[in-house]
Amino acid sequence: MAQTAEPAAQSREYDVVVLGAGPVGENVADRANALGLSAVIVESELVGGECSYWACMPSKALLRPVAARADARRVPGLPEAAGGPLDARAVFARRDAFTSHWKDDGQVDWLDSAGIDFVRGKGRLAGPKRVTVDGGPELIARHAVAVCTGSSAALPDLPGLATARPWTSREATSAQAVPGRLAVVGGGVVAVEMATAFQALGSRVTMLVRGSSLLARMEPFAGELVAESLAEGGADLRWNTSVEEVRRADPDGPVTLTLGGGERIEADEVLFATGRAPRTDDLGLETVGLEPGSWLEVDDSCLVTAVEGGWLYAVGDVNHRALLTHQGKYQARIAGAAIAARARGTSKLDTGRWGAHAATADTAAVPQVVFTDPEAASAGLTTEEAERAGYRVRSVDVDLGGVAGASLYADGYRGRARMVVDLDREVVLGATFVGPGIGELLHSATVAVAAEVPLSRLWHAVPAYPTISEVWLRLLEAYRG
Repeated sequence: MAQTAEPAAQSREYDVVVLGAGPVGENVADRANALGLSAVIVESELVGGECSYWACMPSKALLRPVAARADARRVPGLPEAAGGPLDARAVFARRDAFTSHWKDDGQVDWLDSAGIDFVRGKGRLAGPKRVTVDGGPELIARHAVAVCTGSSAALPDLPGLATARPWTSREATSAQAVPGRLAVVGGGVVAVEMATAFQALGSRVTMLVRGSSLLARMEPFAGELVAESLAEGGADLRWNTSVEEVRRADPDGPVTLTLGGGERIEADEVLFATGRAPRTDDLGLETVGLEPGSWLEVDDSCLVTAVEGGWLYAVGDVNHRALLTHQGKYQARIAGAAIAARARGTSKLDTGRWGAHAATADTAAVPQVVFTDPEAASAGLTTEEAERAGYRVRSVDVDLGGVAGASLYADGYRGRARMVVDLDREVVLGATFVGPGIGELLHSATVAVAAEVPLSRLWHAVPAYPTISEVWLRLLEAYRG
């Protein structure tokens, strides 16, 4: 039965104790429970975690009206109807509904219905297989403790930043007003998505990028096309720019950013999207010989390698393998199966490549969609990553605007697709798509990469006409020459 914090009680035993009730922790507990193990989750914030309240769900709720309006403006007969400004109040209201107004009653009810116990409070390790909870019971794990506490926004150490009330991803996704001027520090996913959302809602956006491109972990053309779109919408993109100081003299006034070289710019709000840090600083890691505040290194079954005894797991962002909600949930399914197998005394786990107890996709087939306009999506390895890994590769590019389904989707469709092929095995190592509406195209690429489908067989996977997915045929034709 799910429960809230209670007076200190005698120790309770479970097969699995999970720290963190985000999607990752929920999935570890659910998988373990489904395989016959008892599980309890400890959480001090909202059940559902970062993704439900301050990341995936609210950010995509903010971005969906942006994409819908942009798509409408590209189809004859609709530009006049979609020509007005977005109704920020309605957009925020829909976002609030998707976050359940930052209440977790429904998620707590789900834990109860799944037969997973819940203790609300701050949980900390207190030695091997032991967890203490502020104001609650001590929990003892018969088989495993899983750390699923995620990550938080990492802020740089800059003069004045602590008192300038900067936005992080949390403040941006939960904002209740549109700033007239928004400065965005960073060039990654959070930076480009929030720049896209608030520019469409009416903010004048300035992006301060340390490097010379956006979305540096994707193929270069992805960031180029997104940057072009942001600039066309009015954003001021500053490349190779560093922020040296941040000041807000008046609590209700603007913020001033001093850049390298001494230039100053003023904004009503500033969003720092400069990376993530593991939420492991107050978990009692020192009681099992680990460094507080560190990323936790794991093997492919998500077992922490530096702790003896085979009982401590780190799943999701905290292991720094692939900081994406869907990858964390995937790891949770792998870890839950591994925990159950070890609990049954299985002598040898299936930890080979693509085995039942190996999170191989974390390194070979990670999918990601960036919900900008245009969307950018990738699965597997980029050309550079594949070459660095030692593969002999060939990359094939296709203009998405030349595909019949894309030209029907929008007039003047701009987009690009790339397929990275392992020349020795003739399988797809990675694919990247940039263009309106391509997010739903990505899973086909993920399947091709994860299944290592030979190109000779992929040739027989006939795309429906006229859809954007016909780009697969164009890519294969370009590869064959």
